[in-house]
Amino acid sequence: MFKRVDHVEIVPSDFEKSIDFYVTIFGFKVKGRNKVDWPPMKEIAYVELGDTVIEFISAENPAPKSTQPFQVGYKAIALEVEEMDKTTEYLKGKGIDITMGPVDLGDSMRAEIQDPDGLTIELRQWK
Repeated sequence: MFKRVDHVEIVPSDFEKSIDFYVTIFGFKVKGRNKVDWPPMKEIAYVELGDTVIEFISAENPAPKSTQPFQVGYKAIALEVEEMDKTTEYLKGKGIDITMGPVDLGDSMRAEIQDPDGLTIELRQWK
């Protein structure tokens, strides 16, 4: 019946900055952009990496992200990486702080970074 997660939606504070971050840093490709007339929504953009799709929604005056680390709702997205050490060095070279880890969990390595709005992105290298 259910096949897979089709996409994840993000409402960023700066639509263009967020799209650029995911495209430039992670290599997502812009799959499509559409203006919408459904206030407060103004535009949507789809970016993809492999079979992972993120839908960015441009909205008029979006409310700020909560500062509570554990709140009801989605907590993070996770990207699988080939090699944690190379990935974290690459990100540091781009000026991106590693906010947690890397830590060895036995069957995997795990680290975290944040996107321009402070949304958590988990990095996972499976052993």
